[in-house]
Amino acid sequence: MTTDTKVQSKGSAGEFFGKIIRNQLFIPIVALTLLVIFNLISDPGFFKIALEPSSTGNLILSGNLITIIDNASELVILAIGMTLVTSASGGQDISVGATIAIAGSTVLRIVKGYAPDIPGSQFAGMIIVSFLLCVVVSALFGAFNGALVAFFKIQPMVATLILFTAGRSIAAWINNNDNISINDKRFGYFGNFIPGIPVPTPVFITIFCIIVIALVLKFTNLRLYSQSVGINASSSRLNGINPKMIKLLTFVILGVCVAVCGFIKVSRTSSITYSVIANNIEMDAILAVALGGNNLGGGKFNLTSSVLGAYVIQFLTTTLYKFKEIDSSSISAYKAVVVILLIIISSPFVRKLIEDFKNKREAAKAEAAVGKEKA
Repeated sequence: MTTDTKVQSKGSAGEFFGKIIRNQLFIPIVALTLLVIFNLISDPGFFKIALEPSSTGNLILSGNLITIIDNASELVILAIGMTLVTSASGGQDISVGATIAIAGSTVLRIVKGYAPDIPGSQFAGMIIVSFLLCVVVSALFGAFNGALVAFFKIQPMVATLILFTAGRSIAAWINNNDNISINDKRFGYFGNFIPGIPVPTPVFITIFCIIVIALVLKFTNLRLYSQSVGINASSSRLNGINPKMIKLLTFVILGVCVAVCGFIKVSRTSSITYSVIANNIEMDAILAVALGGNNLGGGKFNLTSSVLGAYVIQFLTTTLYKFKEIDSSSISAYKAVVVILLIIISSPFVRKLIEDFKNKREAAKAEAAVGKEKA
């Protein structure tokens, strides 16, 4: 093999690995792999999955992996909506945790008036009505945030600060500040397990939401329009796109995602604590979008990487909770440090530095090889 052939093969290999590194899925996959390796070394039993009887006597799947997939459900759904909002508006909605409280309180407001012994058909109808009303309420609050951003041109984080501050008070007002508790065990099926099905119900809800948004992005121009508006709103307007309506639409979609999360949250416990429910989940949702390598300033996005980023964050959270020597109140700080490092590594600036260093190194090797050949 001649020197030129060797240089070309090395260049091809370098280009191949460069493409892998530049892929948005690279950092979340590497982070997930590192977490898997760490847990395999520290505790091989971490990945054990068993079929065990629940407190109600039904056989269910249990284990850390099941817990991660289950508990990440709300975060994954929120990451979907947050990615669209970030792409179109170039900012983030920090009110989703408070709006989840409003959505959950709305559901409980309707459900609490029904007796536990109502027939199954009536109960199903009541659940459908409560969920639909929850969606309407959350979508309206999403539209409120979107209107502030799109029409009044308020920076998204500032615009959503209003609901971030007042949302939990509104949720408490809906139920007269009462801590509602639902005794009907059927209400808990949606946030836990349906009898006879060993997989947590939120997992199925999450899969359904992912499929729906994937179909929407495939068969509509939502992806193209939101990215165009996020990159350059003025240019997109000249091309016949209404930036205000696209921004408003993404906030409404996020509102629907919030409604689903609120429904799951209150179903998990069959109750609500306004000050605690979905506390700080908005920060995890934003981190999931950032960890997926999406530009927080708007523009192009990769929804798959955001979803994977959400699972990475939940995997990290569960891993930290496993260590008893770490105080639970300090877990957020540990998680923040790790996530910040991952985000810095995945940032375009660092990626460019790595790529420039690699290109200079390959060029130097090529020059050295050519020099030896001439000698």
